[in-house]
Amino acid sequence: MTALRPLLTAAAAAALLSALCFVPSAKAAPAPDARHHTSAAARATATEARLADTGGADTSGADTTPYVVGGTAFLGLGAGFVAYSVRRS
Repeated sequence: MTALRPLLTAAAAAALLSALCFVPSAKAAPAPDARHHTSAAARATATEARLADTGGADTSGADTTPYVVGGTAFLGLGAGFVAYSVRRS
């Protein structure tokens, strides 16, 4: 049983690192042409064009497949751990 603990720890660490692949990065940088706009309305339009898709009402261009697959996989993994621990006790 003691040989199984490092394996479970390694599996948990691998699962955590795998979950990090599904965390989106937020690298915001000002647009190179933002300083050329003079009006506030033009700056607001340029800012809105650079914003990431946050899952609002209009998600026509968002591909959520990796998030759904990853979430389902990790939900199943968590349910498996719970079932294993309940069965074991």
